[in-house]
Amino acid sequence: MVKELAKPKTEKKEKEFETLSGIPLKPVYTKDDLKDWTYEEKLNDPGTFPYTRGIHETMYRGKVWTMRQFAGFGGPEETNARFRYLLSQGQTGLSTAFDLPTLMGYDSDNEKSHGEVGVCGVAIDSLEDMEILYNGLPLDQVSTSMTINGPAVIVFAMFLANAQNRGFDLKKLNGTLQNDIFKEYIAQKTYLLPPRPAVKLIQDMMVFCTNEVPKWNHISVSGYHIREAGATAAQELAFTLADGFAYVDAGVEAGLKIDDFVPRLSFFFNAHIDFFEEIAKYRAARRIWAKRMRDHYGAKDERSLKLRFHTQTAGCSLTAQQPENNIVRTAIEALAGVLGGTQSLHTNSMDEVLGLPTEKAAHIALRTQQIIAFETGVTAVADPLAGSYYIEWLTDELERQAEEYFVKIEAIGGVIPGIEKGFFMKEIADSAYRFQQKLDSNDRVFVGLNGLTEEAQGQKIEILKIGPQFEKRQVERLKELKAKRNNAEVEASLEKLKKVMRANGNTFPVILESVKTYATVGEICDAMREVHGAYRETAVI
Repeated sequence: MVKELAKPKTEKKEKEFETLSGIPLKPVYTKDDLKDWTYEEKLNDPGTFPYTRGIHETMYRGKVWTMRQFAGFGGPEETNARFRYLLSQGQTGLSTAFDLPTLMGYDSDNEKSHGEVGVCGVAIDSLEDMEILYNGLPLDQVSTSMTINGPAVIVFAMFLANAQNRGFDLKKLNGTLQNDIFKEYIAQKTYLLPPRPAVKLIQDMMVFCTNEVPKWNHISVSGYHIREAGATAAQELAFTLADGFAYVDAGVEAGLKIDDFVPRLSFFFNAHIDFFEEIAKYRAARRIWAKRMRDHYGAKDERSLKLRFHTQTAGCSLTAQQPENNIVRTAIEALAGVLGGTQSLHTNSMDEVLGLPTEKAAHIALRTQQIIAFETGVTAVADPLAGSYYIEWLTDELERQAEEYFVKIEAIGGVIPGIEKGFFMKEIADSAYRFQQKLDSNDRVFVGLNGLTEEAQGQKIEILKIGPQFEKRQVERLKELKAKRNNAEVEASLEKLKKVMRANGNTFPVILESVKTYATVGEICDAMREVHGAYRETAVI
C-alpha cells in the first residue's frame, strides 16, 4: 500500500519556492530579470568566448559525449571482464574504480585492508595487477579514466609502465587521472600526506605529463564528491573552480607555461536532481573559467579557456527504497548533464545505493545514455535552452554566488589555508544540515524516502556481493609476487625515492622506476609517509 504524500509541517507559500540548493524562485521570469544583459557578453555563439553555450560550435552534432561507465570490483580479472562487456555494449571510454585500500595507499595484505579488498572497486597492489586489469584492451583506441587521488601518481605510473611494456607510444595515450587531492581534504577524505607535499607530487606529474604524455588529462578537478558531501550547487561550482585555479597556480609555480598545461586540466561535476539548476551550473562554470583564464592568467590558447568536464549522476539522490525509481532519477540527471554541455557522462545504476552495480543494472544505466543520445533529438541543436529568461537568470545567479565565495577564499589565504582552517568543510556541513532539516520537515520530498512510501515487501533486486574469496586470491598473488621479484631492486628504488623527496626533486620518474621493479602501492606510500608524515584532519564543529 502506498502511503499518502506527506504534507509540509509548515505551510509553504508560493514566494518560498526554491531550487534544491535553496535559491529563492519567483513564479515566472521575464526580460526584466535580465537587465543590462547582452548576448555577446553573457552568451555568444557555441564554441565562442565565454563558452556559456558550449565549447564546440556544433556540440553533439560533431561528436556525441563519451559514454564512460564507472566500473571496478573484486580483482583485476573481474573488472577486466566488466570492461570488455561494457565495450561490447557500446560504451566508448573506460572508467576505473579502485577499492578503499588502494585509495588509502594500503596493500591487500595490510591488516587495515581486511574486509575491504575489492569491495568498493578493484584491488590494485602492483604492476602485475595493472597488467591483468587492462589485458587485451585497446589502450590506444579508447580513453581511460582512473578515479584515484592520494596514490594517483603511483597508479598512473603503473598504467604507463604497462602501456610501455605492451608497446604503446605514451604520446598517443588519451585519458584522465582524477588526481585531485584538494577535494579529498574537503570532502572524500582518502588522503595520504599533508596538503603541501601532496601538491608537490601533483606538480611533479604535471611536469612529466606535459612533456611525455601530452594528450593525458593529468588532473580532473572534482566537484562531484563535494556535492555528494552535502554542498549546494553554488558551493560545488565555487569550490571546484577555486581548486582548479589553485592547480593552475601550482603548475605555474612548477615552471610550466599556462598554455602548455592548462588545456590538459579537466573537470568532474555532479548532476543532481534539480534539472534547471544543474544546467545553469555547468553554463556558469564555463563562463567563469574562460574569463579567469583570459583576464587573470593571460591565457592565449583558446583550449586553455575552454572548460571540459565529465558528469556523473548524483549518487546521493538515489534511494534504497523503491530502487527502480532511481532509473528515472538517473535519466533526468543525465539529460541535465547533456543539455548543460558535458563532454563525458556516467549514469548511475539503480542498485548503487545498495551495493556495487550488477551487470544488468549497469546495462540499463548505459542504455539510458544511449536512449538520450539516439532517440530524444537533444543532440541536434547546441544549447537549445539558451535565451530562456529563467535559465539565463539562474546562470547569472550561480555565477554571482560563486564569485562571492572566491572573495572569501582569497581573504583566508587560498585553498590550502582554507583546508587547514576547515573553511570548506564547515560550509558544506552547514548546507548538508539545512537540507536534512528540509527532508525532516517534509518541505522537500524524495519519492519513496519521505513521501509516497510503501510497506516493506522484501528485497526484489539482485545485489552484487563481494565475498572473501577475492581478498584471499589477491593476498596470495601479492605473496607470490614478493617471493619472485628482485627485492634488492625494490629496496634500492624506494630509498632513491625517499632521497629525491627529501631533496625536493621531481619524484615521478623515480616512482615510474619503482613500479617497474614491482614495488607495491603500499610500499611506495609507506616511503612517502616516512618522509612527509601522514595527514590528520583538524575536526571542525
